[in-house]
Amino acid sequence: MGVKFILLAIFLLETVSLLVNSEPVEDKQALLDFVENIFHGRPINWDANSSVCSNWTGVTCDADNLRVIAVRLPGFGFLGPIPSNTLSRLSALEILSLRSNAISGPIPSDFSNLGNLTALYLQSNDFVGPLPLDFTVWNNLAIINLSNNGFNGSIPSSIGNLTHLTALYLANNSLSGEIPYLNLPTLQAIDLSNNDLTGTVPRSLQRFPSSAFLGNNLTTDNPVPPLPPTGAQPQPSNKSTKLSESAILGIVIGGSALGFGLIAILMVVCYSGKEGDNGVAAKPKKKEGPVKKAVSRNQDASESLVFFEGCSYAFDLEDLLRASAEVLGKGTFGTTYKASLEDTMTVVVKRLKEVSVAKREFEQEMEVVAKIRHQNVAALKAYYYSKDEKLMVYDYFSQGSISSLLHAKRGDRDRTPLDWETRLRIAIGAARGIAHIHTQKDGKLVHGNIKSSNIFLNSQQYGCVCDLGLATLTSPMTPAAMRNTGYRAPEVTDPRKLSQPSDVYSFGVILLELLTAKSPIQAMGGDEVVHLVRWVHSVVREEWTSEVFDIELLRYPNIEEEMVEMLQIGLACASRMPEQRPKMSDVVRRVEDIRRVNTGNRPSLETPSEGSTPIVTEAGSSSVHK
Repeated sequence: MGVKFILLAIFLLETVSLLVNSEPVEDKQALLDFVENIFHGRPINWDANSSVCSNWTGVTCDADNLRVIAVRLPGFGFLGPIPSNTLSRLSALEILSLRSNAISGPIPSDFSNLGNLTALYLQSNDFVGPLPLDFTVWNNLAIINLSNNGFNGSIPSSIGNLTHLTALYLANNSLSGEIPYLNLPTLQAIDLSNNDLTGTVPRSLQRFPSSAFLGNNLTTDNPVPPLPPTGAQPQPSNKSTKLSESAILGIVIGGSALGFGLIAILMVVCYSGKEGDNGVAAKPKKKEGPVKKAVSRNQDASESLVFFEGCSYAFDLEDLLRASAEVLGKGTFGTTYKASLEDTMTVVVKRLKEVSVAKREFEQEMEVVAKIRHQNVAALKAYYYSKDEKLMVYDYFSQGSISSLLHAKRGDRDRTPLDWETRLRIAIGAARGIAHIHTQKDGKLVHGNIKSSNIFLNSQQYGCVCDLGLATLTSPMTPAAMRNTGYRAPEVTDPRKLSQPSDVYSFGVILLELLTAKSPIQAMGGDEVVHLVRWVHSVVREEWTSEVFDIELLRYPNIEEEMVEMLQIGLACASRMPEQRPKMSDVVRRVEDIRRVNTGNRPSLETPSEGSTPIVTEAGSSSVHK
C-alpha cells in the first residue's frame, strides 16, 4: 500500500510539473524549422533553450501554453519562399502576419492545414501565382489581406462561402477575370483596386465606395451612390484611406503634420505603389509583376524602427502611423502618446522636439539607454530617427504617471487616493532607479529630466523612472522656461550641462511632492509663482507643524514619524548647495530605512535628535547630518 501511494504521489507531482512547465514542443520545433530555412534580415530571438510562449518575439500561445495561436513577424526581412512543412504544422494558429517582407513564390499548398485561421496578413510581399482555389479550408477567416503582391488568375468564388469574413484586401496585384458573386453580409471592408478585373461589380458589393474598385475595367449595373458599410471598420488598405489615416495620425501625433506627413506619404508610396514620380495618383503599369516600391522593403520595414535585443515587439513604423493615439503629456523634450496597435498591443511613443544632434550621436545615446536593465528604470524598446522625426518607444504603464495619480482632481469618483504605503513604494523604487542610473558609464551618467510625470508604477507597484537620456540631445532652453519647470536645481543654467547632484535635487522635489500633493510650482496670480521647496521651508521654519503634509495622509495612523523622516530626506536632497546634497546611494538607504523596525523614538520636527542639526540650516538650504 505504501509503495502504491508513493508511486501515485510521484505520478501526480510529475503531472503537476508538466502542467506548470507546459510548452508547445511540436509548435516550437515547427517555428524553429521555419526560421532556420528562410533568410531574414532582422535578428530574431528564437532560442531553443528559451520559452516560446514567454520570450519569443511575435509569438502568442493559448492560455494554457499548449499551442501557438498567433505569429506576427512584419518587416523581418524574410526573403524567398516559405519553407514547406514548417508553419503549416501550427494547426491551432489563428493569426498569421508576415506582411512587409520579401517572401516570394505561391501561398504554400500545405497552408490548408491551418484550419483555425481567423486573420491572414500577407500584404506587401512578392507572392506570385494564383490564389488558392478552395478558401473554405479556412472557414473561420475574418480578415484576408493579400494586397501589394504579384498574384494572378481569378478571384476564387469559394471566398463567397466564408461566412465570418469582415475584410477582404486584394489590391495591387494582377488578378483578372470577373469578380465572383460575394453575398457576404458580414463583409465590412473590401479593396480590389489596381488589378486587371473586368465585367460588372456584383450588386452585393455596390454598397462599398467606388475607390475599392478603381484601376480595373469594371462597370456597375444601376449604380447607386456609394455608402460606407455599417459596423466597425477593419483597417482599409486602399491608398486614399491610408493617406488620410496616416495624415490624421500625423496631426494627432505631434501637432505638426510635416514630419509624419512625409513619412505617411512614403508609406503610401511604399505599400500601395500608386504614386507616380510627381506624387500624383496614377494607375500602375500592368504586366510587370508586383508593384515596384519606391524604397526597398528591408530599408522601410526593418530599418525604420530600430529594436533592441530582447525586445519582443513585432510591429513597424506603419503600425505606429496607423495606430490610434492618445496624448499622455507634453514636456520639456517632446510629447508622449499612448499608441494602441492593431493586435491589441499598447505602447508609449515619445516624439522628441528640438533634437539637433547627428544620427550617429543620437544612436549612441539610445544604445547607452537601452543597455540599462533595472526593474525601476523603464526599458527603451525601440527608436526611430529621421531628419524630421525622432521617436522613442517604451512599454505602457496602465496606471499612469505619479503626477496624474497625485494631482488628479480631488472629488472625482474615478480617482483613487494615493495611500502612504503606495507613496513609500514610489519613493523607494524611484530612488533605486536613479541610483542605478548614476552607476552607469563609469558612474558618470545623469538622468537630467526627473519629475513626477516621468515616474510610473511598475508591476510590483514601485516607482519606475522613464525618459532617460534626453537632456544631452536637445537645444538649450531659455532661462525663463527652465525656471518654470520647478524641478531643476538652482545651479543648472544649461540643460545639457547637468550633474548627478542636480538629479538628487529633482528627486528631493519629488519627495516633497509626494508628501504635500502640491505641484513644484504654483501660480498665485499675475507673474507670481510659489516654488514648492521654498514653501516647505517657510512652513517648517515658521510653523513646525504637520500643515505641510497632504491632508489625505492625515487619515492614516502612526505614520507621522515616517513622514517627518521623508521630509528630512527631501529637504536634504533639495539643498541649495550641490555639495550638501547626499549621494543617491545614501538616499536609497535612508528612504528604505523609513519603514525599518525601530523600537526607539524617531526625531520629530519639534525636537531634532541628539547629534543631528536642524532641518533648516539657512534660508533656502537644508541638510540633515546624523
